[in-house]
Amino acid sequence: MSDPFAALVRRLESALGVPAETVRRVEAVDRSIANWMGRWGLPTLRIALGIVFVWFGGLKMFGVSPAAELVAATVYVVPPELFVPVLGVWEVLIGICLLYRPLIRLGILLLFLQMPGTFLPLVLLPEVAFTTIPYGLTVEGQYIVKNLVIIGAALVVGSTVREERTQSE
Repeated sequence: MSDPFAALVRRLESALGVPAETVRRVEAVDRSIANWMGRWGLPTLRIALGIVFVWFGGLKMFGVSPAAELVAATVYVVPPELFVPVLGVWEVLIGICLLYRPLIRLGILLLFLQMPGTFLPLVLLPEVAFTTIPYGLTVEGQYIVKNLVIIGAALVVGSTVREERTQSE
């Protein structure tokens, strides 16, 4: 199977008269960048995800999270002064598990147990999440919907747990 980027560069070479050596150098740089991204992308994603959970959870634990009101309004069956800090501890645990490789599986499990709750305001508080239902999002709505990216990142990080095990054996 041929590389589509290389094919594009060859077409540009013939159309614009770019020397073959320049094309080879561009392809080598492109390959080098892609290899670097392949090497560092997953560890960076895992660490970034861990930091986000530790940071956001810490804000909830110490009572300085801008999301605390939204959480309190969504989960009204438990007193917010209890629920918000407990949720913060849960999120910090997720982050720590993602940062410490042997605990990634546990972190992913905790994350996926927590994620459905993050979408509750879309259903329970649509007036807070939407300017126009179902597509016009408020800042709070955007904060909620960004969790789709976190779910995707968690799936990617979770897909590496078996590789991590075989690499360390």
